[in-house]
Amino acid sequence: MAQVFSGKTIIVTGAGGNIGMAYCDALVAEGANLVMADLNDLSQQAKQYEEKGGRAIAVQVDVADNASTEAMAKAAVDTFGRIDGIINNAGFFKGCTFGSFMDIPAEEWDRCYAINVRGLWQCCKAVFPQMKAQGSGKIVNISSNTPYKGVPNFLHYVSSKAAIVGLSRSLAREMGQHNIQVNTLCPDLIPDDDITAKQGEEADIRTVAGRCLKRTQTPQDMVGAALFLLSEGSDFITGQSLLVNGGAHFL
Repeated sequence: MAQVFSGKTIIVTGAGGNIGMAYCDALVAEGANLVMADLNDLSQQAKQYEEKGGRAIAVQVDVADNASTEAMAKAAVDTFGRIDGIINNAGFFKGCTFGSFMDIPAEEWDRCYAINVRGLWQCCKAVFPQMKAQGSGKIVNISSNTPYKGVPNFLHYVSSKAAIVGLSRSLAREMGQHNIQVNTLCPDLIPDDDITAKQGEEADIRTVAGRCLKRTQTPQDMVGAALFLLSEGSDFITGQSLLVNGGAHFL
């Protein structure tokens, strides 16, 4: 059976996290040339993919630094000759203070936006010239369910993720003439040990209670939607936001 992404080059930012690695595992399994972009060195993980017959490189990237994102795109083209898609998964979340909007440190607000909004924009800028030259490309931006829920006590994060929705819709119109699709994925709470330690198990219990599907969301729950938006099956879909949340019902 043919692999969906054979010969296609896909970049995943924030590749080292639980969700990022779920995307990477799936893309390699489907034959993609994978560019693992992360603040940390993921060369060992890339080597493991290569040893199993995959094609992968690791690039250390700070998405908040424009030159770093441009180097990421260059590494992808230098190694694989093209860029067919990017999942803009890197984000500032676990470092966010949870509390009143009155108490958010200004430096933390700026850091949140530097990564979640400006960083994502810079990654889009970095891959655009190659996608334009090819006449095709897929951009999948990761937002969140939090803007739709209006989650309180998390204003900098929630508003930054709302900005991604608007950014993606506008960018879809600018890039459409070049046959580049831009869409947004919005996950719900996906707990791990760090999140549970910070917010407690109660956060997941409350979240699950508000879903049609009564279970905890996992990183693997994001994979199918991401692969679809990167595939030829979504060639006539752009400017859309897909909420992957188990049927969460909002107030």
